[in-house]
Parts: sequence; C-alpha cells; structure tokens
Amino acid sequence: MDKYIFNNLLKTADLSKKEFGEILGTTGATISNWGNEDREIPYWVESWLTLYIENMQCKKLKEAIKNSGVCDTLSKS
Repeated sequence: MDKYIFNNLLKTADLSKKEFGEILGTTGATISNWGNEDREIPYWVESWLTLYIENMQCKKLKEAIKNSGVCDTLSKS
C-alpha cells in the first residue's frame, strides 16, 4: 500500500494520524513516517483500516435501524 492509499483510508475512517497512533499505542509522528523513503507501511494496516471503516458503517446502520422504530413495529406484528 502506498502513502496515498493510506492517507485516503485514514480520511475515510475519519481518523487523524495522531488518533490512529493512539489506537495503536504509538505516536502520530511514527504514523506520519510510514510510507516515507525507508519506512514501509506495515502489511496489516490496509486490512485493519478497511475492517475499522466497515465496523463504523455497521454501527451507524445499526443505530439508524434502532432509532427508526422499525424493529418495534415488526415485533408487534
């Protein structure tokens, strides 16, 4: 994965490099160095961010369904 894709995934995940670093237990500066000359982006980052994004989307969908009352209506049928 190149730095462009990495930055786009972070943006889609609505995470800054600092926030991502905090989740991982490292610093934003370390994350910022990924993708530079001799610092490859770890192989697992793309799949991790993709799953994080999917999880956030599922949580939003679950909350929207819960708040819509659809489940309440179906359970009364």
